[in-house]
Amino acid sequence: MSGLTIAVVGLGFGQDFVPIYLSHPAVATVVLVEPDAQRRAEVAGRFGLRGGFADIADALADPAIDAVHILAPVFLHADMAVAALEAGKHVACAVPMATTLDDLERIIAAKNAAGTTYMMMETAVFGREYLVVEEMLRRGEFGAPTLFRGFHIQNLDGYPVYWQGFPPMHYLTHALSPVLGLLDTTVESVTCLGTGRLPESRRTGGFDNPFPTEVGLFTLRDQDIVADITMSFFQTARAYVEGFALYGEHLGVEWPPDNEGDMTVYRMSGPRPGSRGNQVVKESLAPRDFPERLPEPLRRFVRETDVHLPGMPAPASVGAHHGGSHPFLVHEFVSSIVDGRAPIVDERRAADFTAPGICAHRSALAGGERVEVPQYS
Repeated sequence: MSGLTIAVVGLGFGQDFVPIYLSHPAVATVVLVEPDAQRRAEVAGRFGLRGGFADIADALADPAIDAVHILAPVFLHADMAVAALEAGKHVACAVPMATTLDDLERIIAAKNAAGTTYMMMETAVFGREYLVVEEMLRRGEFGAPTLFRGFHIQNLDGYPVYWQGFPPMHYLTHALSPVLGLLDTTVESVTCLGTGRLPESRRTGGFDNPFPTEVGLFTLRDQDIVADITMSFFQTARAYVEGFALYGEHLGVEWPPDNEGDMTVYRMSGPRPGSRGNQVVKESLAPRDFPERLPEPLRRFVRETDVHLPGMPAPASVGAHHGGSHPFLVHEFVSSIVDGRAPIVDERRAADFTAPGICAHRSALAGGERVEVPQYS
């Protein structure tokens, strides 16, 4: 294989992935897919690429394209993924995999029939904060884990109509997947409640959701720990935060309160002689970047950087959101194709990450009824 041709579908958030793919040693070129002709032309000009396509159907009909990375709106994910798999392409897709259990099954069936690769591009299990907690957990610093808290608070006022009234738990994967990855487990059941009430003016997206915020308790298979997850997309006066905290008998680690920067570590030991209450030492932790896990050309993308690749008319700035996870996602997807192996978040693991949110919203609509969650992997 001389080099892969990757189609990047959706050039809003997706444009930051273009130079990462172009820099990967196993990628030959990138094809742009974006219905907004002006945006497509601007991104093509910036990175020295051909004009690309307005419609994913044209890209799927192009035999030169080996793989597609879908970064389109959520409601398009399932249909686009199935179409791409049926066209014989390898597929990477932004979260969530889908918003119904039927669509999860449909994607799994299409992947099995195609024999190609499917990867959900879950940023939360490739970011520096996750990787440093994973390291500490593997070294035994936490002791027995006792509590996981995940949270994603992001007010979506002003976003396109297809976000208005979106069920928060349907976008659960960033908040939940870290505990499933860290403990190598899946969700057994969920009890979830909605809190607050959306007025009709905020429910223009056509969803069955009356809640600005949903809070769930998730039981995990073969684990004593419970995951406590808060998801909020409307009417909650808090700055954007998307992260997690993990607590054990000896160590607790919390996400940066302002979403970026140092994490907080709590180290706990027993009471001093003759006193009551454990001793707790609070520390700041600046998570490292783990560049050694990446091919050299991708290492700079763990932080915001300027690139000037061959064919580009001028240097361009590239962001490094989601804990510097983007180059790790690209490398995992590309290397899984080249090596002929399943990616870390393959179609079944993606379904394990996604189904709990679908079930949680069902629980919230039923007033907190306990809902069993299917297991896929």
